[in-house]
Parts: sequence; C-alpha cells; structure tokens
Amino acid sequence: MTDPAQRAASSFPDPDVALTQILVVSDVVRSRDFWTEVLGAELYREYGGTSVVLRFAGAWLLLVTGGDPTEDKPSVTLAPPADPDRVSAAITLRVGDCRGAYDVLVGRGAQFLTPPHDWGGEVRCFLRDPDGHLIELSEARAEAESGSTR
Repeated sequence: MTDPAQRAASSFPDPDVALTQILVVSDVVRSRDFWTEVLGAELYREYGGTSVVLRFAGAWLLLVTGGDPTEDKPSVTLAPPADPDRVSAAITLRVGDCRGAYDVLVGRGAQFLTPPHDWGGEVRCFLRDPDGHLIELSEARAEAESGSTR
C-alpha cells in the first residue's frame, strides 16, 4: 500500500480541483462593480471589504486588496499593476462575436484600447479593469481553427 503523499501525487489533479484567478486590486468595491456590472460576473461571496469571490464564464475570480508577505509567502507582496502597459499575465475571453461583445461592453461603460481588429483568423480587442489588468476579447475564425496562422 502506498503512503498518503504518494496517493495524492498520483491523483493530482483530482476531479475536485478548481482553478481560481486572483487579481490584486486597489479598490475591491470598484473592481467588483466593474466585473459584475460591466462584464456580467456573478457575485459569490465578499470578505470584510478586502476580497470578493466571483463566478465568471465557468471559472472563479478572486479580487483581493494588496498585502505584505505572510508566513506561507514570506518574500511576496501583493500589489495591483504598477504600470498597466507592462503585462506579465492577461485574461482572454473567447467569444463568438467580438464586435457584438465589444458593442455590449462599451454600452456598459467599458473602455477599450482600440476597437476590434480583424487578423484574418481571429478578431480581437483589449480592455483593462480599473486597476489596469489586461482583458482580451477573442473571436476565432474558421481559418484559425483549421490551422492557418497570422
């Protein structure tokens, strides 16, 4: 018989594992309102004014305010993006109609970097949340799905 650590290692990820994207924000209420009112996320839970759990497009999104290192992450400070033009991570939302989604979100107050751009195999555009996290809307076209590249 194997020990618990070996069993856990051989079954990871088990069916109960869920992925949650964490975004560090400067104002959790402002960010919550953006994600729920503009993008249509579902509010799941709020914790003491410092974090919000959202359900969005089948995934979990956790909005948290910044914080100093802790015992389990002793050298890590959480902070919103210092420069929204320097990106190390982004969220992509695959949509069926990029231009249609763009129009809906502009109507809800979203501000995009540019209108949707047609790359042939993909139509895409980008917006930012209130703290500058980059969000991409992407519509795949048939030629992209059949293997062509841009």
